[in-house]
Amino acid sequence: MSLFITFEGGEGGGKSVQAKALYRRLSQLAIPALLTHEPGGTPFGKKLGRWLKWVKETDISPLTELMLFNASRAQLVAEIIQPNLKGGKVVISDRYADSTTAYQGYGRGLDLEMVKATNNAATQGLKPALTVLLDIPVEKGLARIKGREKDRFEQEALAFHQRVREGYLKLAGDEPERWLIVDASQSKEKISQIIWQRVSQLLSRG
Repeated sequence: MSLFITFEGGEGGGKSVQAKALYRRLSQLAIPALLTHEPGGTPFGKKLGRWLKWVKETDISPLTELMLFNASRAQLVAEIIQPNLKGGKVVISDRYADSTTAYQGYGRGLDLEMVKATNNAATQGLKPALTVLLDIPVEKGLARIKGREKDRFEQEALAFHQRVREGYLKLAGDEPERWLIVDASQSKEKISQIIWQRVSQLLSRG
């Protein structure tokens, strides 16, 4: 059955680890699945993602960020996500449109209605069946990524990351049936178990 699952959260929450763990579990059970990520997932998206996260000599405005993330997303939806969902696969994405609402909307302060409308255009209205929010206190999450090279977003001030976290919790509160909030300070195994419990329920419904 086709099922679209996304992973969201601030820095250091373990999104990539848990997205990969879920993908491995589905593959072991011979359930057709695809793992992708944002920004990226396509050759076009990869180039945009590298530029958005690592460019040093250009000051990118929040509006430009919004447009570029959504250009990458539009390509990913058309080229990868939609065809694989139509093919009956479980599609897992490490970040999706909610990232843009949290980071460019709540974090950067762009108008939320404009952000949501732009996201909606890029996704063609495609929403995940399940969005896993790996929630962790900002200081704890940033401490986890200490010592590695930080991208433009990871380098932002504490207040920015705080707004992003609050934005995510607000989004999850507005659509509780779609979101699963998981305390990301638990062990990786415990988190995987909580996620699998919800995913297996969705699979059994299909």
